[in-house]
Amino acid sequence: MTGVTGKPVRDYPWLVRLFFWKQRRTYGRVLDPALLWGRSPWVFGALALLYGALDRRSSPIAPALRSLVTVRVSQINHCEFCVDINSATLEKRGVATEKILALADWRDSPLFDAEERLALEYAEAMTDNRTDVDDGLRARLKARWNDDAVVELTGLIAFQNMSSKFNAALDVPAQGFCRLPR
Repeated sequence: MTGVTGKPVRDYPWLVRLFFWKQRRTYGRVLDPALLWGRSPWVFGALALLYGALDRRSSPIAPALRSLVTVRVSQINHCEFCVDINSATLEKRGVATEKILALADWRDSPLFDAEERLALEYAEAMTDNRTDVDDGLRARLKARWNDDAVVELTGLIAFQNMSSKFNAALDVPAQGFCRLPR
Protein backbone atom coordinates (compact mmCIF):
# COMPACT_ATOMS: atom_id res chain seq x y z
CA MET A 1 0.00 0.00 0.00
CA THR A 2 1.17 3.49 -0.72
CA GLY A 3 -0.23 6.70 0.68
CA VAL A 4 -2.77 5.76 3.36
CA THR A 5 -1.86 2.80 5.53
CA GLY A 6 -3.49 0.84 8.29
CA LYS A 7 -2.81 1.58 11.93
CA PRO A 8 -1.63 -0.94 14.51
CA VAL A 9 -4.62 -3.19 15.28
CA ARG A 10 -4.66 -2.10 18.93
CA ASP A 11 -5.40 1.50 17.82
CA TYR A 12 -8.79 0.62 16.27
CA PRO A 13 -12.03 0.71 18.29
CA TRP A 14 -13.00 -2.58 19.93
CA LEU A 15 -15.89 -3.17 17.53
CA VAL A 16 -13.56 -2.93 14.53
CA ARG A 17 -11.07 -5.21 16.29
CA LEU A 18 -13.88 -7.74 16.73
CA PHE A 19 -14.33 -7.79 12.96
CA PHE A 20 -10.56 -8.15 12.57
CA TRP A 21 -10.71 -11.20 14.86
CA LYS A 22 -13.27 -12.79 12.52
CA GLN A 23 -11.05 -12.05 9.51
CA ARG A 24 -8.09 -13.69 11.24
CA ARG A 25 -10.21 -16.81 11.82
CA THR A 26 -11.47 -16.82 8.22
CA TYR A 27 -8.36 -15.76 6.29
CA GLY A 28 -5.51 -16.23 8.75
CA ARG A 29 -4.86 -12.48 8.90
CA VAL A 30 -6.50 -9.07 8.86
CA LEU A 31 -7.04 -7.97 5.28
CA ASP A 32 -5.45 -4.76 4.04
CA PRO A 33 -8.77 -3.18 2.95
CA ALA A 34 -10.21 -3.76 6.43
CA LEU A 35 -7.31 -1.87 7.98
CA LEU A 36 -8.07 1.04 5.66
CA TRP A 37 -11.88 1.02 5.97
CA GLY A 38 -11.43 0.56 9.72
CA ARG A 39 -10.04 4.09 9.93
CA SER A 40 -13.68 5.18 9.55
CA PRO A 41 -15.46 2.82 11.98
CA TRP A 42 -19.04 3.88 11.16
CA VAL A 43 -18.50 3.52 7.43
CA PHE A 44 -16.66 0.24 7.95
CA GLY A 45 -19.54 -1.14 10.03
CA ALA A 46 -22.09 -0.15 7.41
CA LEU A 47 -19.92 -1.63 4.67
CA ALA A 48 -19.58 -4.94 6.51
CA LEU A 49 -23.34 -5.14 7.04
CA LEU A 50 -24.04 -4.35 3.39
CA TYR A 51 -21.59 -7.00 2.20
CA GLY A 52 -23.15 -9.55 4.54
CA ALA A 53 -26.61 -8.73 3.22
CA LEU A 54 -25.49 -9.10 -0.40
CA ASP A 55 -23.56 -12.35 0.11
CA ARG A 56 -26.09 -14.18 2.27
CA ARG A 57 -27.14 -17.78 1.63
CA SER A 58 -30.75 -16.83 0.88
CA SER A 59 -29.84 -14.40 -1.91
CA PRO A 60 -31.87 -14.97 -5.07
CA ILE A 61 -28.60 -14.80 -7.04
CA ALA A 62 -26.60 -18.05 -6.95
CA PRO A 63 -23.24 -17.88 -5.10
CA ALA A 64 -21.11 -18.77 -8.14
CA LEU A 65 -22.90 -16.16 -10.26
CA ARG A 66 -22.34 -13.53 -7.56
CA SER A 67 -18.64 -14.36 -7.58
CA LEU A 68 -18.39 -14.31 -11.38
CA VAL A 69 -19.83 -10.81 -11.38
CA THR A 70 -17.55 -9.56 -8.60
CA VAL A 71 -14.43 -10.88 -10.31
CA ARG A 72 -15.40 -9.27 -13.61
CA VAL A 73 -16.11 -5.89 -11.99
CA SER A 74 -12.78 -6.16 -10.16
CA GLN A 75 -10.96 -6.87 -13.41
CA ILE A 76 -12.50 -3.84 -15.12
CA ASN A 77 -11.58 -1.61 -12.17
CA HIS A 78 -8.01 -2.97 -11.98
CA CYS A 79 -8.27 -3.98 -8.35
CA GLU A 80 -5.55 -6.54 -7.68
CA PHE A 81 -6.83 -7.34 -4.20
CA CYS A 82 -10.42 -7.85 -5.35
CA VAL A 83 -9.49 -10.02 -8.32
CA ASP A 84 -7.35 -12.13 -6.00
CA ILE A 85 -9.86 -12.69 -3.20
CA ASN A 86 -12.94 -12.92 -5.41
CA SER A 87 -11.24 -15.40 -7.76
CA ALA A 88 -10.35 -17.55 -4.76
CA THR A 89 -13.99 -17.43 -3.64
CA LEU A 90 -15.13 -18.30 -7.16
CA GLU A 91 -12.79 -21.28 -7.13
CA LYS A 92 -14.16 -22.39 -3.72
CA ARG A 93 -17.66 -22.15 -5.13
CA GLY A 94 -16.80 -24.86 -7.62
CA VAL A 95 -16.18 -22.88 -10.80
CA ALA A 96 -13.67 -24.57 -13.10
CA THR A 97 -10.22 -23.06 -13.49
CA GLU A 98 -10.69 -22.73 -17.26
CA LYS A 99 -13.81 -20.64 -16.73
CA ILE A 100 -12.12 -18.35 -14.21
CA LEU A 101 -9.21 -17.82 -16.59
CA ALA A 102 -11.62 -17.08 -19.46
CA LEU A 103 -13.64 -14.52 -17.51
CA ALA A 104 -11.91 -11.43 -18.90
CA ASP A 105 -12.87 -12.62 -22.41
CA TRP A 106 -16.22 -14.20 -21.53
CA ARG A 107 -17.92 -12.94 -24.71
CA ASP A 108 -15.58 -15.06 -26.84
CA SER A 109 -15.79 -18.17 -24.66
CA PRO A 110 -18.30 -21.02 -24.94
CA LEU A 111 -17.87 -21.73 -21.21
CA PHE A 112 -20.52 -19.25 -20.05
CA ASP A 113 -24.24 -20.00 -20.11
CA ALA A 114 -27.01 -17.53 -20.99
CA GLU A 115 -27.67 -16.50 -17.38
CA GLU A 116 -23.98 -15.83 -16.73
CA ARG A 117 -23.67 -13.88 -19.98
CA LEU A 118 -26.62 -11.68 -19.06
CA ALA A 119 -25.24 -10.97 -15.56
CA LEU A 120 -21.77 -10.25 -16.94
CA GLU A 121 -23.17 -7.96 -19.63
CA TYR A 122 -25.06 -6.07 -16.93
CA ALA A 123 -21.96 -5.87 -14.72
CA GLU A 124 -19.95 -4.44 -17.60
CA ALA A 125 -22.66 -1.95 -18.54
CA MET A 126 -22.80 -0.70 -14.93
CA THR A 127 -19.01 -0.58 -14.57
CA ASP A 128 -17.58 0.53 -17.90
CA ASN A 129 -18.28 4.20 -18.58
CA ARG A 130 -18.30 3.57 -22.34
CA THR A 131 -21.56 1.63 -22.16
CA ASP A 132 -24.98 2.21 -20.63
CA VAL A 133 -27.74 0.13 -19.16
CA ASP A 134 -30.43 0.58 -21.78
CA ASP A 135 -34.10 -0.40 -21.90
CA GLY A 136 -33.29 -3.55 -23.87
CA LEU A 137 -30.88 -4.81 -21.23
CA ARG A 138 -33.33 -3.96 -18.44
CA ALA A 139 -36.06 -5.89 -20.28
CA ARG A 140 -33.80 -8.95 -20.64
CA LEU A 141 -32.92 -8.77 -16.93
CA LYS A 142 -36.60 -8.67 -15.99
CA ALA A 143 -37.34 -11.58 -18.33
CA ARG A 144 -34.70 -13.68 -16.52
CA TRP A 145 -35.09 -12.57 -12.87
CA ASN A 146 -37.85 -11.13 -10.73
CA ASP A 147 -37.57 -7.54 -9.51
CA ASP A 148 -36.07 -8.54 -6.15
CA ALA A 149 -33.28 -10.48 -7.84
CA VAL A 150 -32.58 -7.61 -10.26
CA VAL A 151 -32.29 -5.24 -7.30
CA GLU A 152 -29.90 -7.62 -5.51
CA LEU A 153 -27.75 -8.10 -8.62
CA THR A 154 -27.66 -4.33 -9.15
CA GLY A 155 -26.71 -3.78 -5.50
CA LEU A 156 -23.96 -6.40 -5.71
CA ILE A 157 -22.47 -4.83 -8.83
CA ALA A 158 -22.67 -1.34 -7.31
CA PHE A 159 -21.06 -2.60 -4.08
CA GLN A 160 -18.23 -4.30 -5.98
CA ASN A 161 -17.64 -1.14 -7.98
CA MET A 162 -17.31 0.86 -4.77
CA SER A 163 -15.08 -1.73 -3.12
CA SER A 164 -12.77 -2.28 -6.09
CA LYS A 165 -12.47 1.43 -6.86
CA PHE A 166 -11.62 2.12 -3.19
CA ASN A 167 -8.93 -0.57 -3.16
CA ALA A 168 -7.52 0.35 -6.58
CA ALA A 169 -7.33 4.05 -5.66
CA LEU A 170 -5.40 3.20 -2.48
CA ASP A 171 -3.22 0.67 -4.35
CA VAL A 172 -4.19 -2.30 -2.17
CA PRO A 173 -2.17 -5.27 -3.46
CA ALA A 174 -3.28 -8.87 -3.89
CA GLN A 175 -2.79 -10.91 -0.73
CA GLY A 176 -2.14 -14.30 -2.35
CA PHE A 177 -5.56 -15.93 -1.97
CA CYS A 178 -5.97 -17.25 -5.50
CA ARG A 179 -3.58 -19.91 -6.79
CA LEU A 180 -4.52 -19.37 -10.43
CA PRO A 181 -2.11 -17.70 -12.85
CA ARG A 182 -2.78 -14.03 -13.55
